Amino acid sequence: MTDQIVPDTEHRGLVARLPQLPRDLAQLARFDRPIGWWLLFWPCAWGVWLSGGGAQLALVAWMLLGSIAMRGAGCVYNDIVDADLDRQVARTAVRPVASGRVSLAPAWCWLLALCAVGLVVLLQLRWQAQLVALGSLALVAAYPFMKRITWWPQAWLGLVFTWGAPVGWFALRSDRLDVLAALYGGAILWCVGYDTIYALQDREDDALVGIRSSALRLGGHVKAGVWGFYGGAVALWAFAFWLLRHDWVALLALLPVALHLVWQAASLDPADADNPLARFRSNRFAGALMAAACLVVGAS
Repeated sequence: MTDQIVPDTEHRGLVARLPQLPRDLAQLARFDRPIGWWLLFWPCAWGVWLSGGGAQLALVAWMLLGSIAMRGAGCVYNDIVDADLDRQVARTAVRPVASGRVSLAPAWCWLLALCAVGLVVLLQLRWQAQLVALGSLALVAAYPFMKRITWWPQAWLGLVFTWGAPVGWFALRSDRLDVLAALYGGAILWCVGYDTIYALQDREDDALVGIRSSALRLGGHVKAGVWGFYGGAVALWAFAFWLLRHDWVALLALLPVALHLVWQAASLDPADADNPLARFRSNRFAGALMAAACLVVGAS
């Protein structure tokens, strides 16, 4: 099974055409794997569109840029902290820092450059959203250490990776925090579900080197766990819609994303090397379906 594991950083597309150092920096920020920034971005769009402010295309575009930059910064920071562990895991051993292709000094400089882009985006938001966005920094800084101290680093990632939902909400309004809480809670469970699927790729290596994950903790009950996480996510999203509209028809907007998550959980095969990665990547479409639901319900 280990021989079938695909490294999480590869030469592809425009990244493959870059000279060596820019290519390594692009891989360090995972520009070759856009799924990460889509997963970070969609909760931002949910918060904006469910708030009822309309399409807000300029704001959403800024948040997409911020998601790309800050997801890249998070990956660089994670790789700096985890370099020793990454060398011991087949999928991550070829990462630029772990493999030695990029030393710590340029990695830190690249991290600061990406954060500078994030700062430009932050300054486009109203002050309430700026404060909320800055509130995530402690969570982000602590995340790489969670896999060392808890079996549920995916839950911590859920707090971090879906923080865009409150940022997007506060970019336009500061009331109806009950709706926001339900939206954010569902987003966290969604993230725990898809990152548990992602962690299935590393179970053997993680067990050997002492890295903890929900996929290891759940053992043979991974599918049941994913069903539970996704079911809880849909329930909380339905609650958010109900609190906002008190209209059963509004809940129909959730049907496409709910059916997609049902497909993921039902077709998940933890024993197949390729199946979990495909299910994980399909969450870019789950996020888009949820965004469409938020736009419809928020505008109605």
